[in-house]
Amino acid sequence: MINFKMSELIYSEIANKNNISNVPDINSLDNLLNLIVYCLQPIRNLINKPMIITSGFRSKKLNQFVGGIYNSQHLLGCAADFKVLNMSTKDVVKIILNSNIEFDQLINEYDSWVHISFLKNKNRKQFLHKK
Repeated sequence: MINFKMSELIYSEIANKNNISNVPDINSLDNLLNLIVYCLQPIRNLINKPMIITSGFRSKKLNQFVGGIYNSQHLLGCAADFKVLNMSTKDVVKIILNSNIEFDQLINEYDSWVHISFLKNKNRKQFLHKK
């Protein structure tokens, strides 16, 4: 069973409020699908709790608007930020690191949300903690 919809990885309240287009191209959609299949759903299966996607795909204009870095993996549909209700980001990251889930980057961002990315056949399994 898949617990994620493509729409939740594309939706942006900020884009909507500021009339910014956030429509991914076909390659970004393919990357988002890989992200769901290889990262997000396996994490969801492990923790057995709903995950709230706070950011997925970002168009170039949206990424600039929110202050994202120029080479953000969100631009390609390769990354998502999420939270898990009633779980600390530290605990979520620990579970992922102790699993066999494949990822490119796993970032505990300010102890507020988890960033995960997936690059098919290019994953570095890099962990960072932004404070």
